[in-house]
Amino acid sequence: MAKQFDLIVWDWDGTLADSTSMITNAVLKAAEQVGLPIITSQAASDIIGLGLREAIHSLYGDIPAGQAQAFAVQYNANYYAGESKIPLFEGAADTIKALHKRGYKLAVATGKGRRGLNLALEHTGLTRYFHSTRTVDECFSKPHPQMLDELMDHFVVLPERTLMIGDTSYDLHMAQNAGVSAVGVTYGAQQAEQWQHLNPIQKFNDFSSLGLWLLENA
Repeated sequence: MAKQFDLIVWDWDGTLADSTSMITNAVLKAAEQVGLPIITSQAASDIIGLGLREAIHSLYGDIPAGQAQAFAVQYNANYYAGESKIPLFEGAADTIKALHKRGYKLAVATGKGRRGLNLALEHTGLTRYFHSTRTVDECFSKPHPQMLDELMDHFVVLPERTLMIGDTSYDLHMAQNAGVSAVGVTYGAQQAEQWQHLNPIQKFNDFSSLGLWLLENA
């Protein structure tokens, strides 16, 4: 079967890495540490995918700059304390290696910072398989299309030959804004009802099914 896509762009947290609970706990702990109102685990999970500044604003609105900075410092300390222990979803590494071997251009577009993504790629041994990456340190936060626009420009790939894979409405909305197809997954931060209206071409409840579909249809 002929390839549908030339470029496959992955979100990281909740799509390739099983990090949802770690991020959620880091957010809840940071809120408590700096005296912000306690939020639900679901509310903390729902901001995964945004840049940290945008996530803080989404959760707490226009809080004082000093308090927002203190939250960011505590969150980063909480997260990086365990970041090296975050596993990939079962089958993720093998799927990435297989797609790389088949000649797909692979990229990451993430709400993580550059330091966090580089560490994650190093810890998982996947650095060499991704041809380019974009983080919130270099681009506007999702759902702005800048990450995808820059990746398509870098690879000289048209939107219709690009696929975005993510677990949140921010990922799929970014894909829509960039004019590219998207696949949504429900095993990460958000359930399908939170992004189904953004018309993904497929949705998957586990990584194994996603990996099989990509190898057979992408």
